[in-house]
Parts: sequence; structure tokens; C-alpha cells
Amino acid sequence: MNFSEYQTQALNTDQIPAVEGSELIIPLLGLVGEVGSLMTEYKKHLRDGDAHKLFKEGISEELGDMLWYISNLASKFNLNLEEIAEDNLRKCRDLWGWRDSENIDNNATSYIFDHDFPEHESLPRQFEVEITEVSKDNSVKMKAFINKQQVGNDLTDNSYTSDGYRFHDVFHFAYAAVLGWSVVTRSILKCKRKSNPRIDEVEDGGRAIAIEEGISALVFTYAKDHDFLKGISAIDYQLLKTIKNMTSHLEVAQCSLGDWERAIMMGYDIWRQVEKYRGGKVVVDLDARSITYQIGKSNGS
Repeated sequence: MNFSEYQTQALNTDQIPAVEGSELIIPLLGLVGEVGSLMTEYKKHLRDGDAHKLFKEGISEELGDMLWYISNLASKFNLNLEEIAEDNLRKCRDLWGWRDSENIDNNATSYIFDHDFPEHESLPRQFEVEITEVSKDNSVKMKAFINKQQVGNDLTDNSYTSDGYRFHDVFHFAYAAVLGWSVVTRSILKCKRKSNPRIDEVEDGGRAIAIEEGISALVFTYAKDHDFLKGISAIDYQLLKTIKNMTSHLEVAQCSLGDWERAIMMGYDIWRQVEKYRGGKVVVDLDARSITYQIGKSNGS
């Protein structure tokens, strides 16, 4: 039996009174009640162990009752239960799929948004960034160098307290590595796609830069409350969904929630090391979709 068939047959057994105002609240309360019954069954299992012979049967019955209420609610919201199930699986694959493919060759899934552009307007497929920290003008600043040439501006934390945000270019490099996208990195490396004025305006322009910087700041606030993601294995779904919504009109929209999660997790793994050693070498490889860290000579090696 498929979900559509179940939904149709389940609706035929609906005995909920057709009283205005109760057609939704009754199945909602029923669903909550069945969750409570499910917990009661599990409580008995914890208490009685194997002596609770009907545990599986009880769990199966409670799950069936929950499914009926879910189906009933879907019908009354004019939703298709089969489409709901398919959308949910799609969301799960979008969010978690990358974890199942960590050992797969990532070259096949690399995102290249500038393959039709000349080399000087394309993100380099590999590059290394030397990051150093200096004290200047009564503040601590970060400097970044590629081939001994400074890239980007000197950065401070822009905060009353030192929190390491001056190293946040690492996050942009991680977006470039995993997503194949980073407007900020394009700006830093001076490889904006000026040969196409429309792309230059929309994809590489000021609004897109502001969005990426906003994502960096938004995630940093979240990370700060979660020990900068140390020991964390998953990013809050609503945060990832917000990021997807923020970038829905940009080319990076084709990247999945899982891609964003991976980029964020890898970026913070590198950021924690850069912040700990106050600099170092960051190696970015877009083909391998990776970003790695090496301690610089001036940072303790």
C-alpha cells in the first residue's frame, strides 16, 4: 500500500464530528495523545524489560494511530501524504547525503560556477593563504598573503572584546572550497567576472558580498553559543534553511543544505586552529572540495 492509497482509505474511516472549529483541533490533540501513549509503552519496556512481551505490538499500534492522525491532518490541510513523504526524504538527502558519501571521489560533485570564464575571472582551483597576526595602532589585526603578496584588507574583530572574528576570511575560503562559491573570495583574489556585466552585478556585486558577510556573521553568532562547533556533528536545520533562503536568488542556490553544513563545519575546524595559533597556512583545494591547515613557522612549528 502506498501513502496516497492509505490516505484515501484512512479518510473514509474519519469519525470526527464535522463541527466547525473542531475539525483540526481534534486530530491535533489525538496526535499528541498518541505520542503520550507511545511514551507509556516505552516506559513499560524500560520498567519490565523482556517481560513486556507485547512491547513491539504496542509500539506498532501506537505508530499506526499516529499515522492515521497525520494522514487525517494532511487531508484536512489539502495536502498529499505521499508528496509529504517524498519531500521529507528529499530534505533528508539534501541535509545528510554528504555524510554517506565522504569516501566518494568529490571531483564528480564539484561545483564550478565560472567554467565559461577566462582564467583571470575564475576562482583558482588551488591556492594557499598565509595568515599572520600583527599589533598595529593599538589593536590586533589579521593580514593574509598569497605568494607573499597581501590580499584583502587588515582585519580586526570589530568588537569590544577579542573573539577571533578577525580571522573570518577562513569561512569565505571554506565556502569557496566546498561550494565553489564565495563572492568575498572573488573580491579578495580580484577574479570577479567583469566580462559579463550582468553576472558581475548580480553574482559578484555588492549585494551578494553583503549576503555572504551576513551569513558569516550569522553563523558566527550561532557558533559562539556552541563552543565554536568543537565536537558538534550537525548544524541547526533552521539556520541552514535561513542561509538557503538568503541565497535563493544566487547561483549558489544549487548547493544543498548538506553542502552548506559541510562548508561551515570545515571552515570552523580550520578557524579554531588559526585562532589558536594566531595564524598559519590555509590550503584551499576546490577540486578536492577541501580546506586544510598547516602551522606556520612563526606560529610555533
